[in-house]
Amino acid sequence: MAHPNSPTTATFSTLYLSAPAVIELVRRKGIEACLRGIADNIHADFLRWESFDKSARVACHSKDGVIELMPIADDATYAFKYVNGHPRNTRHGLSTVMAFGVLADVATGAPVLLSELTLTTALRTAAMSAVAARALARPGSRTMALIGNGAQSEFQALAFHHLLGITTLRLFDTDPAATAKLQANLQGTGITAIACASTADAVRGADIVTTVTADKTNATILTPAMLSPGMHINAVGGDCPGKTELHADVLRAAQVFVEYTPQTRIEGDIQQLPADFAVTELWEVLAGRLPGRGGRSSDEAITVFDSVGFALEDFSALRFMRDTAQALGVGERIELIPALADPKDLFGVLHARSSPLLRAAA
Repeated sequence: MAHPNSPTTATFSTLYLSAPAVIELVRRKGIEACLRGIADNIHADFLRWESFDKSARVACHSKDGVIELMPIADDATYAFKYVNGHPRNTRHGLSTVMAFGVLADVATGAPVLLSELTLTTALRTAAMSAVAARALARPGSRTMALIGNGAQSEFQALAFHHLLGITTLRLFDTDPAATAKLQANLQGTGITAIACASTADAVRGADIVTTVTADKTNATILTPAMLSPGMHINAVGGDCPGKTELHADVLRAAQVFVEYTPQTRIEGDIQQLPADFAVTELWEVLAGRLPGRGGRSSDEAITVFDSVGFALEDFSALRFMRDTAQALGVGERIELIPALADPKDLFGVLHARSSPLLRAAA
């Protein structure tokens, strides 16, 4: 019997989720439900950490940005994401981050899903932040500083609101228009969004600090003087070599948690520190193997999630998108690979009698 996803079967096709299709999916499902669903998948997949074939992403850097491939697989499903990061893109009317991804059947290599991942990456990054914060932030945290109010900011705000109960946001961006945009988009959500004059002003009184800036530079957005006892820092923007957000002494003052250590050593804020600087991989906390905040002596501890984005999170998000699209009837079926009457005769598809394109040209 042929494998159900076998590319040699006449009915084989790939589910395609275009950007408009994903927008429709999120609108119909609801942002809160999407954030919760992706977060649930991330948590479940991190508990299966040792079942995955993992590697750091492959990056191609240029003076203007970076293009990356992010692969991962378990014994049944392979996934990859293509993603860029070009901070100057907004000057050209393009997003700083653009992405698409694939799910494939390990047994055959057949591509099962092809999907946009630009909007989905924003959702999964926010969901990942919330998963980490649930394990690392003080229970009862209600106020968050959000430094960097660009394209990712609404998703971070809503994830922390819906999944952790954050009710007050203290906002700062070097571009006041970005903060105004964020405030406008959060109207009616139940979040109180306060524009602040500086990073130091924004973090004052915050239980959680999320940094999500875009500039590809070694920056010190957060300095030791801004820390307060019990603070949890969700550092999202430092995600490639030469790009940081935290002063090195912030890291030294905290217990630091990461996704995949070999990747974060190269790309995360900990790139500033020696290779033997102690970190804890988040999956071990979620699995109960190592303590998170609960293992510290008191609620005075400072925790940092040095988030760079890892392929397993995209695996989780793609699973959610596939399952939700099938449940809602969203997306279309495409012939991404040629259907062959004889799988050993690829050239045969070019024969005029079997090729509609060649017949039309004739």
